[in-house]
Amino acid sequence: MTVHPPSEEALAQAFKALADEVRLRILAFLRNPEPSCCRLPGEVCACDLEAYLHLSQPTVSHHMARLVQAGLVRAEKRGRHVFYRLNPESVLALAQYLKDLALKEEP
Repeated sequence: MTVHPPSEEALAQAFKALADEVRLRILAFLRNPEPSCCRLPGEVCACDLEAYLHLSQPTVSHHMARLVQAGLVRAEKRGRHVFYRLNPESVLALAQYLKDLALKEEP
């Protein structure tokens, strides 16, 4: 898988999205979701996130919108439900950026 470097704007948006403990919990849950009523392989229904986080639907929607806008999560609406899954390419691009930053050689 080729990882393309994100723009500075995309990096800033992603790091802002990650600067919230609820969103970090969401990403961890999406990586390894617990069995639930609507979960499909590789994705999670919004109602499952509400139950897992013990938060209201509007609050979960707010956090998910931030993660989707940052490109860290993909969303797909099917009927009344929205299903979410991690966007591994974006997560890997962030990890690669940080790795390159940390390992940059001094002139």
